[in-house]
Amino acid sequence: MNVQARISETWVHSAVVYEVNTRNFSAIGDFAGVTARLVDLAELGVTVIWLMPVHPIGLLNRKGTYGSPYSVRDFYAIDPDLGTAEDLKRLIAKAHSLGLKVIIDIVADHASWDSVMMAHPDFWTRNADGAVISPVPDWTDVAGLDYGNRALRDYMIAMLQYWIREFDLDGFRCDVAGMVPTDFWNEARVALERVKPSLFMLAEWHSADLLVQAFDAVYAWPFHKALHAVFMEGAPATLLSDTWRRDRAAMPEGALELRFSDNHDERRAIARFGQRGALAASMLMFMLDGIPLLYNGQEVGDTTESCAPALFERAPIVWDNGEFRVFYQKLIALRRAHPALQQGAVEWLDGADSDRVLRFARGAFTVTINCSNQAAGELQAWGARVTGAAGETLLELP
Repeated sequence: MNVQARISETWVHSAVVYEVNTRNFSAIGDFAGVTARLVDLAELGVTVIWLMPVHPIGLLNRKGTYGSPYSVRDFYAIDPDLGTAEDLKRLIAKAHSLGLKVIIDIVADHASWDSVMMAHPDFWTRNADGAVISPVPDWTDVAGLDYGNRALRDYMIAMLQYWIREFDLDGFRCDVAGMVPTDFWNEARVALERVKPSLFMLAEWHSADLLVQAFDAVYAWPFHKALHAVFMEGAPATLLSDTWRRDRAAMPEGALELRFSDNHDERRAIARFGQRGALAASMLMFMLDGIPLLYNGQEVGDTTESCAPALFERAPIVWDNGEFRVFYQKLIALRRAHPALQQGAVEWLDGADSDRVLRFARGAFTVTINCSNQAAGELQAWGARVTGAAGETLLELP
């Protein structure tokens, strides 16, 4: 695609993002519980803390006991179950003192049925009969916002500026970003950079147009779908390299994508792939181009379920697998120590067993991953290895 992606800040290109589900991150489930573990996260090697929505959750048509954090009642307020504005500011200040960036989730497409914005009847999408509607039928706990309305756009841009200005945040992860017009995001980016030029904007969507002006990175959804097909359904490993090539051709030059095996919308990788499969998938995510993501206890092999219906309940992380943490610490350190593993080109390598084994080079490094539950060559089932220029093993699955 002959379009240049926006030029992002240098720190964005070397980012390692950690998604925090505050409700489940600690036994107490609040901002203080996150602040207490920030040193651990810094020592793990992550560079960006992404907090899932911090806003009050709607009561009307709520799903589950606690409701979805993505059903927002007031974009200007903080969920009292998570703490206060001062608690959040302490978290951000502590993170910054450790060299970490902090972004929060913004759900610009919709809000709860009891949102304070219901005071503005013209803010909402409606059907032919004039009734407010959900953006997706299954999203029964939220109502859609109408970006054809100039007043709504102004409200949302002012709200985004408020969070950057008042809390010194470093950007936003934007939920279902492609369901909001791209021209709104382009306008918002300009307005936000007037408050803080060095922002990170992450779109939960996979679309080339979002990367031209508004966003620094989009989700690598096609690659994640291919990962599931290879690791879970027996598809050939070449599906991953083929998907990568098609994606690169469709995206702007220099595009950044978020690579993940876990997030709050998916079942845990460890539950789907098993322990070794989950670690092999992580090795792939961290050794490829783009920005890798860890989700809420993934680094200790937490098996607490994510996605719906667990998203609407409380299920604290079990912090008890030091062996997993050591592996992730080494994996992140390897990536962060070498620019070629952050921004270097990816060269796919063929082999006689390429139906099961994925090989690629990044500069002087070669990554080999057995994407199956059967031994292949020198690699055991779900085996993975990174070697250096002289063929020495730099990292291997335990």
